[in-house]
Amino acid sequence: MTGLSDDLDIRPLSSALGAEIHGVDLSRELSNSQFAAIRQTYHRYGVIFFRDQELTPEQHIAFARRWGDINVNRFFKPVDGHPMIAEVRKEPGQERNIGGTWHTDHSYDQVPAMGSILYAREVPEVGGDTLFASMYAAYDALSDGLKRTLEGLKAWHSSRHVFGGTTGDLESRKDGRIGNADKATQDALHPVVIIHPETGRKALYVNEDFTLRFDGWSVEDSRPLLDYLYAHGARPEFTCRFRWRPGSLAFWDNRATWHLALNDYHGHRRLMHHITVEGVPLS
Repeated sequence: MTGLSDDLDIRPLSSALGAEIHGVDLSRELSNSQFAAIRQTYHRYGVIFFRDQELTPEQHIAFARRWGDINVNRFFKPVDGHPMIAEVRKEPGQERNIGGTWHTDHSYDQVPAMGSILYAREVPEVGGDTLFASMYAAYDALSDGLKRTLEGLKAWHSSRHVFGGTTGDLESRKDGRIGNADKATQDALHPVVIIHPETGRKALYVNEDFTLRFDGWSVEDSRPLLDYLYAHGARPEFTCRFRWRPGSLAFWDNRATWHLALNDYHGHRRLMHHITVEGVPLS
């Protein structure tokens, strides 16, 4: 792909979303033209990937800060000495992984995260891929009648049932990968269809992990339509799949995508470093 920057080699992963960016070293300060090209690619493709990066925690943080303020994750174990970086770990003897259902990060916050930057420190030779889905494509493919229905709705999102003390992933809480159950008190109300604050495009904004119900609807009444939207959003033609290598980095837009981490590498270790970038209120 040409036209964004002569220094960058941009390779789309699928027709729906995702692009690898080659020809950039994120350990160095980006020029204004490089950053502008990367930013444009991020907004165009929803998730961008970089290979063969050698980043210190400080360089990872510096790249994130170029995009905005950092949201310190309340629930994930932080990297020692670097509280702005959350550790996403699965050891060989652990059964559950983190992020194993379709979701978008921090939708339970009043001001949801703009993006998430995930850096691979150690990955299995096979397995542990991450799937991404375009919520632009999911919205665009809805019927006109359903679009009109959804555009009049808001939905409640929560962290209580995922990170709270008596529910959610008890294995990860027991082994210390997640914690601070007392901070799982957020309930946030967001439009079901949002207008992306940067691109102006409409996107579907519900997700299987954190969305509870439509505002003014019961959980029971909400379930059939939410289940339909979850199945619709995960249609293969809306997705791409990324295979990790050590030094790979992914940066996804939480306003326009879902993601899912495959749990198909039992008996092997996977260690990732995760930084969340603050967003703006959604409308």
